[in-house]
Amino acid sequence: MDGSVPKTMRAMVMEAQGAPLRAMDLPVPRPGPAQVLVRVRACGVCRTDLHVRDGDLKEPKLPLILGHEIVGSVAGVGERVGEFRVGDRVGIPWLGSTDGTCRYCRDGRENLCDHPQFTGYTIDGGYAQYTVADHRYCFRLPDAYADTEAAPLLCAGLIAYRSYRLAGPRCERLGIYGFGAAGHIIAQVARHEGKMVYAFTRPGDTEAQEFARRLGVVWAGDSDQRPPQELDAAIVFAPVGSLMIDALRATAKGGVVVSGGIHMSDVPSFPYRLLWEERVIRSVANLTRRDGEEFLAIAPKVPVRTEVEVFPLEEANRALDHLRSGQIRGAAVLQVS
Repeated sequence: MDGSVPKTMRAMVMEAQGAPLRAMDLPVPRPGPAQVLVRVRACGVCRTDLHVRDGDLKEPKLPLILGHEIVGSVAGVGERVGEFRVGDRVGIPWLGSTDGTCRYCRDGRENLCDHPQFTGYTIDGGYAQYTVADHRYCFRLPDAYADTEAAPLLCAGLIAYRSYRLAGPRCERLGIYGFGAAGHIIAQVARHEGKMVYAFTRPGDTEAQEFARRLGVVWAGDSDQRPPQELDAAIVFAPVGSLMIDALRATAKGGVVVSGGIHMSDVPSFPYRLLWEERVIRSVANLTRRDGEEFLAIAPKVPVRTEVEVFPLEEANRALDHLRSGQIRGAAVLQVS
């Protein structure tokens, strides 16, 4: 254990869903045999955090420390940890652990594990000065990114990358519905790979559309508009079920529409003719460690540049409110001192 670790830490705690987070002093957690203790430097503020706080995702651990886009340095290691040492920089993602024995884990689909743990949902996360994590699910981070820049890569980036891969190899024209943290990251990857990217924002959000154009998209417009060309695939990051149907209408024959969120309002009924001609609708769930390793190797080669708005830890409620109201351009990140 790092000798500079204090006995207590500051944390923003959710005591009940729907209630504001409360700043509290808590004991610094001690790492278990397979865990690392991490001094948090930055933690991204993800839309999933909103879904947990607002009650869209049920049965969280309570009280709970939110946050699953965690960047920090190792301050202590358990007796079975060999990969990391005190002082190493690490990233902690949404997937906190899996059982390793269910049929999904055994065939390489640990993102669908029957008994997972999720950081900032079923186990405490990074809206705090310290946290613990299973070392087997932590990532080494590219040196090219500062702590606040790296944080959004750990969920917005990872789930966007998985969504992008599930959009299929035949995608030349990609639509992105919801151009926030995930959208602005994967647009850069898609452009790097030679795709034509079409960005869809909240109607009238000309600032977001201009932001998308600066990142090289070929077209940016309102989410209720049709793009100038049919899409081969679309990823819907905005949690609005009706956008799945708008995206389906915009896709060509054989097109794929991917829901990239963990929660979405109800998808309305639609005529079968929109799905006919081998169009596909699918969802994405969580991530695998392989997703993380692949994406974190690709990101600095693009290079992906994350646009972040930084808040101090104790302004976590304000950051969540800004995210809910669409005031964040790119990603919100808590800087933890």
